[in-house]
Amino acid sequence: MKDVIDNFGRNAGRVWKALTTHGSLTSTSLMKTTRLTEKECYAAIGWLAKENKIYTDGTNYFIGETNLTPTIGENAGKIWRLLDTWGELDEFHLPKLAGINPPEAYSALGWLAREGKLNANTIKVKTSPIKFGLK
Repeated sequence: MKDVIDNFGRNAGRVWKALTTHGSLTSTSLMKTTRLTEKECYAAIGWLAKENKIYTDGTNYFIGETNLTPTIGENAGKIWRLLDTWGELDEFHLPKLAGINPPEAYSALGWLAREGKLNANTIKVKTSPIKFGLK
């Protein structure tokens, strides 16, 4: 079983490399270029936003000082408060309880993972949801 948090960091490296190599890319192009799923891509974007390495014009992503802090940072706060209250929640309930969509939730999870505030538990069955909690 691969560690979810380590994968977030590795995937952030893949997104960074794709943007460095190809210049600006849409999220769809990022997923295609890096061969990441939507969840993986958005978690990587959140990780890079926390590192102040990615920004968007609303359509494309670029390497540079982030402008995503207000959005992803606020959503990370929502996710953190939920996990602080509930202890552990799975990837399907987090967006619903936070009132955000799944890509926004995964960007927030990537942000929290980069801050070192997140634990993720998986079981070996691939169809089982990932459960997230705070460290």
